[in-house]
Amino acid sequence: MFDEWKQHRATRRVRVGDGRALQRFRWWQLPGRALFYLKRENTEYAIDVRHWQNQSSGDVKADLYRDGRHLAKSKLPAAFTVDGGIIDVAMSGFGLKRCHFIADDGTEHQLVPDPASAEGRRARLDRHHPIASRAIGAVSATMLIVGVVLLLLQLADALSKAPPIADSLGVFTSPVSLPVWLNITLTLATAVASIERGLRLRYHWLLDAAAN
Repeated sequence: MFDEWKQHRATRRVRVGDGRALQRFRWWQLPGRALFYLKRENTEYAIDVRHWQNQSSGDVKADLYRDGRHLAKSKLPAAFTVDGGIIDVAMSGFGLKRCHFIADDGTEHQLVPDPASAEGRRARLDRHHPIASRAIGAVSATMLIVGVVLLLLQLADALSKAPPIADSLGVFTSPVSLPVWLNITLTLATAVASIERGLRLRYHWLLDAAAN
């Protein structure tokens, strides 16, 4: 029920497009543009997201194209109604976390990234070098798990020093104390791991949200 309510709200944000032509993906757009495609019979849809825009202001938008022409636009998260279902688009702090087609029968699958985009290049690595791809994915997940564990330990340490908690439960001292340089290194490593997972549209409510 809650997911249906969120989807309904996202659908209401959609506005009519202006009919402009879809621009080709250029190499210099790699850090800040995502472009995905969906083919439905004789129709091709495209989702274009310029995520270099200010995410904190809520101004990041997705544009929907049909056969190369601008059909609709919406702030993210977005839900575009297309033939046979809905295209669901959402972002995390490190890139897209969803760009999926949800069919009327409830089945869903991820849209296909443009080969020239960062997401497309990551998908090509997965196809051509699956073992290396899985290893990179495992390292990314491990870095995020380590980051979450350390974050929880630090939070428990800080919260336990509050007088009401300290008086009733005692003070918890984190068994891990890292120097500043290592904390900075781990922070950068978890950010890189989240970006890598964002290129594969992988998102976990705890691991990736904590990195944000």
